[in-house]
Amino acid sequence: MGHLPDFIQDLALILISAGIFTILFKWLKQPVVLGYIVAGFFAGPQINKLLITLANELLGVHGDKIIFYMEKLPSVKDMENIATWADIGVIFLLFALGLDFSFKKLLKVGGPASIATFINMGSMIVIGYGAGKLLGWGDMDSIFLGGMLSMSSTTIIIKAFNDMGLQKTKFANIVFGMLIVEDLAAIIMMVLLSTVAVSRHFEGSEMVNSLFKLLFFIFMWFVVGIYLIPTMFRKLKKYLSDETLLIVSLGICLGMVLFASSVGFSAALGAFIAGSILAETIESKHIEHLIEPLKNFFGAVFFVSVGMMIDPVIILEYSSIILLLTVVVLTGRVIFATLGVMASGQGLKVAVQSGFSLAQIGEFSFIIATLGMSLGVISDIMYPVIVTVSVITTFTTPYFIRMSPAISGYIEKLIPSKWNKLVYGYAFSDYKVVNKQNDWNKLLKNILLQVSVYFTMSFAIMLICKIYFIPFITNNIPGVWGSFLSAVITLVLMSPFMRAMIMKKNKSQEFKNLWNDNHFNRGVLISLIILRIILAVILASMVIFPLFPTAKTLLILIAFTVTVGIILSQGLKKQSRKIEARFLKNLSQKQLYEEKKAAIPTTVANDMRAKNIHIEEYEIPPNAPIIGKTLQELRFKQETGVSIITILRGNRKINIPAANECLYPYDKIIVSGCDEELLKLNASLGNGISPDHEDIPQHHINLSQYEIENGSSLTGKTIKELKLRERTETLIVEIERNDESIINFSSDFMLLEGDTLLLAGEQEKLDTFDENIR
Repeated sequence: MGHLPDFIQDLALILISAGIFTILFKWLKQPVVLGYIVAGFFAGPQINKLLITLANELLGVHGDKIIFYMEKLPSVKDMENIATWADIGVIFLLFALGLDFSFKKLLKVGGPASIATFINMGSMIVIGYGAGKLLGWGDMDSIFLGGMLSMSSTTIIIKAFNDMGLQKTKFANIVFGMLIVEDLAAIIMMVLLSTVAVSRHFEGSEMVNSLFKLLFFIFMWFVVGIYLIPTMFRKLKKYLSDETLLIVSLGICLGMVLFASSVGFSAALGAFIAGSILAETIESKHIEHLIEPLKNFFGAVFFVSVGMMIDPVIILEYSSIILLLTVVVLTGRVIFATLGVMASGQGLKVAVQSGFSLAQIGEFSFIIATLGMSLGVISDIMYPVIVTVSVITTFTTPYFIRMSPAISGYIEKLIPSKWNKLVYGYAFSDYKVVNKQNDWNKLLKNILLQVSVYFTMSFAIMLICKIYFIPFITNNIPGVWGSFLSAVITLVLMSPFMRAMIMKKNKSQEFKNLWNDNHFNRGVLISLIILRIILAVILASMVIFPLFPTAKTLLILIAFTVTVGIILSQGLKKQSRKIEARFLKNLSQKQLYEEKKAAIPTTVANDMRAKNIHIEEYEIPPNAPIIGKTLQELRFKQETGVSIITILRGNRKINIPAANECLYPYDKIIVSGCDEELLKLNASLGNGISPDHEDIPQHHINLSQYEIENGSSLTGKTIKELKLRERTETLIVEIERNDESIINFSSDFMLLEGDTLLLAGEQEKLDTFDENIR
């Protein structure tokens, strides 16, 4: 073999260095990402320059021979090739992030995570901009600095939680929700920063235009992707081997990257959207598993390239700036993340733990810095400075998480008793209160969603026709007939969506309730229909006007006539219903599949989590010391505080297991308990959550409340005396007495009149509970 290209030599050096330092950092129990960055520092050209400079200064003329050998030390030679591979790394990192993101996850974390993230990110952007101006930096440097300081490191946080066994705690769930919102916010931020960088100044109209353009394309891509891709996977399932699924998934990813680039967005945005669409398919976990080696490889190249940008001379020269920004990150993110979580309704302890977990910056900060460098709008010193700050804050993250409980306890002691809402929070669930959604709120929310989706799809079809089909038709069929044919084809393609935009929800139960309620409601409901008809007329006019520039009044009348025809068409009605049915089926198939597999319905688990009771699933390791022992011998309730609700054993499911039930290797146990209790159980089992299986349980555990009334046979008896497990096959998970929630109770706990029991069990057993205890 002849002389190896520089590219192969550089890649070999990168991977050898990365391998050595990742092993070293794993031995030191530090995040692998830091190992990559340090590997890049030693593999890059900067370290050779530093050593030669030191040799010159310390040895003078006598150091010539040493310098000669130093110049022969291996280092990366072609940084342009490495930059290309690093760009590919960003694509795969964002694709993997999108696979774990899912827009439905974003809706699930909802308002609380959005409020907390908005307060945290908004505050840090303002503080980062202020810090940049304080340091005498320009507007662009300060804006990008604010963006970099506002982003936490998902990689580092997940690694820290896994290492410390905290991934199942309440505050960890809140942090994960905030990270989901941050991911989307980061994508939007990158687009807006690109707009600011290109224009070199703030211009409100341009920013708004970029934001609307971004939202339009995200919406369109998501709707079209959900309509087409799950259907394609379903029809081609028998052909999708691991190899084929990997190639198809990467093709979708890179195809979206090309499309995003062609309409003026970044490759990272296209990769993220592709991942988020595939996240809604049943195959998402399989795809995530298949691309993990690629993500790890290219991600390693990216993080190594980040390390190559570190210049020790700049770090020494700007050490005071690095120290200042480190303090800003550690204090600012802790304070504002804590305040954000408290503002979302959580208690002080959870808020402080969440805030201290988010006290770092990471991979998205590097991506934003890379964006600024590629656009040429930030100074050269910012990259090594921000990477150094990230390294320091990454090292401090585990220590901040460990100290958070003690700090929250100290703060609690300082808060007056009349401010208890700060300590316990105001977000809670109460089964005695049933909040029925107002018909107006529900109807307006559904109509807004329907109009947004169908208007966007109609507009997108119009744009595609305008760019591709209409010029082709009018060039080949000149004159009025070409324009007429173009208008007909475009309107026919748009018509199913235009009809759905006008007519959907006009026969819903909420619409009927409001219509029958009073005459005022009827006027408003008719106005809503008219507004949607006007939107449809505007869409039709946007198609017709450019093709027939004269006789505007006649054209408006034609557009109105077309809209009326669309409304009255029964064929379009069937077509729009068929399109919507397929979309909804594709959108919900993963959720329905996962709910069928779950032992506990998601709604039940969420309700219990709001009461600080978590429902979690564990798999029994084959070497666990608890194997072969009965639940009575293991004394889980007494030793750890958790209650075992269900045991899954192959296709068999044992709800509310008896005390003489044994545990076997690979049994899956569904347990309930608070954060501290789950941590004790996790330590006793020695491993985490079980992998997904195809076995689908046939029965679900539900929750129900039972109030002990006057004369009840439960009054004055202990839980041991009642033998509820044997008599009713249900389990008490919480007792409410005098507005106090009691989770930790022994078998000797005596029940009193007026107590409210929160019971867990199969619905059939809950329905017959009252009969079985008599």
